[in-house]
Amino acid sequence: MPDQEVKNKKNRNLIGRIFNTPVTVQGSTWLPLTQIILWGIMTRRASRRKPEAGVVKHISEGALTTTVLLGSEWCHNLAHAYTADLIGKPMDELQIQWGMPRCRYEQLNDKNVSPRQHIIRSLGGPVINLLMIPVTFLARMLTKRDSIARETTRIALQTNVFLTTVSLLPIPGIDGGPILKWSLVDQGYALEEADQVVQKVNGPLAGMLGLFSGWAFLNKKNLIGIFSAMLALISFGIFSGWLKEEEIFR
Repeated sequence: MPDQEVKNKKNRNLIGRIFNTPVTVQGSTWLPLTQIILWGIMTRRASRRKPEAGVVKHISEGALTTTVLLGSEWCHNLAHAYTADLIGKPMDELQIQWGMPRCRYEQLNDKNVSPRQHIIRSLGGPVINLLMIPVTFLARMLTKRDSIARETTRIALQTNVFLTTVSLLPIPGIDGGPILKWSLVDQGYALEEADQVVQKVNGPLAGMLGLFSGWAFLNKKNLIGIFSAMLALISFGIFSGWLKEEEIFR
């Protein structure tokens, strides 16, 4: 582990455990800025969607849509912690950063964890989001058209579809990267060979994500466009060798 990472780990404080995983915070970085900022964004969005509804309803809709959006991400990460503990290989740490969870593994290529166990740990998050899709779809169908409940369930459905899709992209640092890598190792590839395959796959993936980002911007889907562009840059960084798996989201 790099010296700076060791120093950062020493500065993190344990606040509890969940699924045998230490939950930590570091300084003031636990503050829920993500929730506050997104609440403001979603409230402004609600006011543009239905300006006649009034400030109270705008704020209420912003709070509810923020909760289901970020709650889906929390469920994703907690599912990783649960599946890791279920197979007896709990993750090393769940750090709270700006109100959101971050899964940490000290050794990405831990030899004490089998390839199939690596895959199961990586599948936990995508599976819970996948399971939430029919639930949120049904909830959306049962809510009144043009209501706050309908908008909330719509956001929940879209978020879980998005997280399921994005998390399975074969980018190191995202669930799909380790799933592809350890599937290859399980089939007999050497670890270095599997890493090379993942690196090559990220070349065309970067191109596709770049095109998708351009489409999103043209259709005024700016948030999706920005996020897709970020993924495209990360994917290209992996392909070109500028980024390594252990450097992503450090």
